[in-house]
Amino acid sequence: MNTFLTELKTRNNTLFYFGWACLYAALGCLVLLFTSNTMVLGINAWIKPMKFFLSTVFFSWSMGWYLFYLNEQRKTTIYSWALVITLLFELIYIAWQAAKGELSHFNISSAFHGRMFSLMGIVISIITAWTGYITFLFWRKPFPQLSASYVWGIRFGLLLFVVFAFAGGLMATRLSHTVGSVMETTQGFPILNWSRESGDLRVAHFFGMHALQLLPLLGFYIVRRKWLIILISLLYAVVVAALLWQALKAVPLIPLDK
Repeated sequence: MNTFLTELKTRNNTLFYFGWACLYAALGCLVLLFTSNTMVLGINAWIKPMKFFLSTVFFSWSMGWYLFYLNEQRKTTIYSWALVITLLFELIYIAWQAAKGELSHFNISSAFHGRMFSLMGIVISIITAWTGYITFLFWRKPFPQLSASYVWGIRFGLLLFVVFAFAGGLMATRLSHTVGSVMETTQGFPILNWSRESGDLRVAHFFGMHALQLLPLLGFYIVRRKWLIILISLLYAVVVAALLWQALKAVPLIPLDK
């Protein structure tokens, strides 16, 4: 891990330090999780910002690592700072709302909250679309210095990240994570809080976006053949698409025991 972090710092100083800042913020949320009684929708308010901070650590460090291969310093610098600014806006608002015991997402209880929810959607759409452009560059350019399995792991990881990040827009249009008779629930998985009573769009969103880490790691450490990592990536995409379809059918990933 120390080797990875040392190398990451030389590859992308901006996202290296942003990731650390988010990690410390996640640890702060963990402390508040055990010391605060503030609740939102029946669960501790600090679970959500903790998850978002941790997710941002993985995203920032992953992109900081991959962008190095493009060898386009100007585009990398601009994208990195855009990522920091847009995600920092969302993270600060999520933490602020948690501190007040109020919803950040799907909150249209006032004109202000409605505008902030819309603004979050806009900034996330911008950075996701921008990541789509980075994905295009990875699919267009050759990388002869890297193994083919690793390159294709990165390509599919980025592609699935973008596709299922935009799929998160389904939640925004529904003003809910869940599909079915129970719109929001406390009957869910620990920490992740995925519903066990109705379909939950966060399941496919989670697995699709974290293809960004999983597929490149498989292509680098385990799968050594190009055709095999492509096959695995396609199968992974099918599975995540099935999880999305399952949620839209109002079927939970693992139902509650009757």
